[in-house]
Formats: sequence, structure tokens, C-alpha cells
Amino acid sequence: MYDTDLGVIYLVVLISAGCLTLIYLLFSEMLDGVFEGIPLIDPAVILSFITLTAASGYLFEKFSNLSSISVFIISCGISAIISTFIYFFILVPIRSAEVSLAYTEESLGGQTGKVIVPIPENGYGEIVIETVNGVISKRATGFNNEFIDYEEQVLIIEAKEGTVYVKKYESPYQIKL
Repeated sequence: MYDTDLGVIYLVVLISAGCLTLIYLLFSEMLDGVFEGIPLIDPAVILSFITLTAASGYLFEKFSNLSSISVFIISCGISAIISTFIYFFILVPIRSAEVSLAYTEESLGGQTGKVIVPIPENGYGEIVIETVNGVISKRATGFNNEFIDYEEQVLIIEAKEGTVYVKKYESPYQIKL
């Protein structure tokens, strides 16, 4: 029938899998929803497995004297190991690291901040809140309409309509001299 060199087959599979990987990168957000309910089927891992198998198979066919079956088994083994590392050390941490810079007013309640513009009685000042995502500056007023001086530590009681209602905060762990 046809006498095709296995190196050519590995090369064709390598190019095809590379093209599919590129297409997957472009449309991954849409395709991830399709495979979301099926455990252990991740297109990125499957494509990396096929690509790595074809690449190592091609190299072994060209540069070694191993039999074709040995080349395929060794290539699959190498690919399985590398794909496992890619999955557990790259894909899983990236997918579980959903960090958002957004915050809601409700999420500010209970946090502490520092006054940067003094808050007068029955008036407004400004505080800064340090979060893992950066520093947030908010308009503030005293919860009981009390005066709060510059650089005082405050506790946010509630936030609504862009204003946070705060009280002076003294940490139970502060050492008073």
C-alpha cells in the first residue's frame, strides 16, 4: 500500500496539534464551558500531551535507532510526565488564582483604615484602606457623628452610597506606653 516514514507522521501530527493549540488559545474561554462538567478532560492538557508525544516521537525517529514501538512508548511516557507537571504546576494554580481588583461596599465593612483628611463632627473626611489589591481611598464620616483626627486608625462599620461610616479603632493587641 503506502510506505510512509513514521517521522513524517509524527511531524504532521505535531504541526496539526500545534495549530489546534493555537486555535484553542484564541477560543479557550468559549471552549472551557463545553468541557467544564467532564472531569479529567482538559483540552489544554490533551493538546499538550499530543504535541509533546509527536515532538519527542519525531526526534527519536530521526536521531535514534530504537524501534518504532519503543519510540512511541517512550514518547508517550515523556509526554505523560510533562503534561502532568503542566497540569498540576501551571494550569491548576492559574485557574484557582481568581483575583479581582473589584470590591463591593458590603465587603468594606469590618476593615480598618487610616484617616488622611480629618473627619469633623457631622461632616466628612477621607480614609485609606490597604487591601491585597492596593490602596482604596473613600469618603468617610463618623458613625456617631464624632470628630476623628488625622492618622487615627478607624474601623469601618458600614458603607453606603459611596461613604463609609467609621469609628475610632484600638486594636486589642496595641501596646500602650
